[in-house]
Amino acid sequence: MGTVAEWSRLPVGRREHRQDAVLAIVLGSGLAITTTLYGSAGTYGDDQAAWWVSALIVVANAAPIAFRRRWPMSVAVVSALAFAATQVLHVPEVFLVNFTLFIPLYTVGAWCSDRVRAEVVRWVVIGGMFAWLFLAIAFGWAVPNALPNDDGGLIPPYIALSLLNIVINVIYFGAAWYAGNRAWASAVAKHQLDERTAELAAERERNAAQAVTIERVRIARELHDVVAHHVSLMGVQAGAARRVVDRDPEQATASLGVVEESARTAVEELRRMLGTLRSDHDDDGRRGDEHGDGPSTEGLGRIGELADSARTAGHPTEYVVVGDARDVPPTVSAVAYRIVQEAVTNVLKHAGPSAHADVRVRYLDDGVEVEVTDDGHGARAPRTTAGSGLGHVGMRERVGAVGGRIEIGPRARGGYLVRAWLPTT
Repeated sequence: MGTVAEWSRLPVGRREHRQDAVLAIVLGSGLAITTTLYGSAGTYGDDQAAWWVSALIVVANAAPIAFRRRWPMSVAVVSALAFAATQVLHVPEVFLVNFTLFIPLYTVGAWCSDRVRAEVVRWVVIGGMFAWLFLAIAFGWAVPNALPNDDGGLIPPYIALSLLNIVINVIYFGAAWYAGNRAWASAVAKHQLDERTAELAAERERNAAQAVTIERVRIARELHDVVAHHVSLMGVQAGAARRVVDRDPEQATASLGVVEESARTAVEELRRMLGTLRSDHDDDGRRGDEHGDGPSTEGLGRIGELADSARTAGHPTEYVVVGDARDVPPTVSAVAYRIVQEAVTNVLKHAGPSAHADVRVRYLDDGVEVEVTDDGHGARAPRTTAGSGLGHVGMRERVGAVGGRIEIGPRARGGYLVRAWLPTT
């Protein structure tokens, strides 16, 4: 597995420590009950440990669980010794004590960032347990009275019993090892996903700032190209008219006519330029690949991928298409995709770590409707509202550009709703 540089699952917060303490109390209570029952059943007969020894061993097995995520490797060693003491001292408990060893071994694999030490500690514990098992088997072979009677079965009874103990221990320790490693791998994957999400968010902010700068430069360039010539001409002709107004009124009148025409032309071209700046992004998407939403790559057909990305991030998400899918104008398709993308992003950022989401696309007679809702955990996890609010502004502007309608806000029964209707005719 290796070590993930500069990242660790530990230490955890008070909530996790409280959970471990509760688990220790539950296991301790269960051990007390099962020890009493096994003792009453005479599990070890006359060799059974005294009640006070049993009580101490119960505490020794359960108490370390409360600290399993504070000092996982130390707890694993202590739990292994307590487990061995339970057997050696003939404490009448053979059921829950297996969990008090399994959980620390699992915790070492699932929570320790130092993977080398985690491997060593688990190998030491498991190796010690198997060494003890083989010694017990060898001791049993050395004591004839301890061997079961051979009734002519396919496998001699003590060999069968020994193999059964070995197989059970292999499965037991193998399960603890595998479960711990899988939990660690899942945590690493989630951490890396969170890092990539943060990087993408930062990159999006940088791109947005860069886009603003580029757009300002573009507007300045267009203004210069469209307006500067006419304004310069107006200044020259106005100066000429001023100089000759007394001695050559006809020339002054002609110059002023040029000023008037240049002003009219400048206003008209300025209006046309501003319309072009707006329509490049909102009308047909011809400039979208450079500055805005490129409808050739993002559209209604890719909304399902957004639902899949939410599921990958740990949010159960349902994706439903209502009505018969049909071709819609590329700009409308691109706007629909961007609306859902922003709404799903808000679910991931604000709705809570395991909120359920619902993504729907409805094909109506006169338009297409996209809807994204989440439960936001209701009152149990108040929605995070920190943010610039530019996402909502952007959604409203996109919808307004194509003549649609949008509804954004909390739902009465909890969670959040984004619903946009976009015309297709």
